[in-house]
Amino acid sequence: MYIKKYLFSKLLLYLIFITPFLSFIKAESADEIKITYSIFSKTIKIQSLKEYSRTGKPEKKLKKLLKRLDSTNDKNLEILTKNFDIPLPIASKLLYSEIGNVILTRVSKVIHPPRARDERTGKLALRASIIKGIDIGEGKINLINFFEGYPTKTVVLNVGALSKILNKVESISELFEFYTDSPLNRIKENQN
Repeated sequence: MYIKKYLFSKLLLYLIFITPFLSFIKAESADEIKITYSIFSKTIKIQSLKEYSRTGKPEKKLKKLLKRLDSTNDKNLEILTKNFDIPLPIASKLLYSEIGNVILTRVSKVIHPPRARDERTGKLALRASIIKGIDIGEGKINLINFFEGYPTKTVVLNVGALSKILNKVESISELFEFYTDSPLNRIKENQN
């Protein structure tokens, strides 16, 4: 009886002292994208991308970066804001399927947390980002929602790894279609 009372009082004390600290624990989401190429890097705020997608006018730092792309302003905006309608159950099935694993492995070489030392960490962060991005977009996801949902303050975008992938496809739109439409259609067909 004494032991039960003692354990109960200890548990109660722990809960009383720990509970106030639990309210400060908050899941992080990305604030910036660190674009790396070889030894060079540039950082872009996600808020800047959101503002650009809303107004169509990039801020000074983003404007310099966009000038380096061989793309029109309309095309850039289309890439940033193109919504993909992906119901959460289908996204979950895709992310944990064999093809989803292959896609996440490839993408984790391009987009990953700053201190990711292994492929597994990058894949987990991508899964979390996609799920949270779909939640933010209320059933739809675009690049901005994806980056907003990323579970670390900084997202690293490795341009060297991205260019290797882009050399295999003709355009970014083709890349998006390859990574989203074909696997999703197969999963949607299997559900019907």
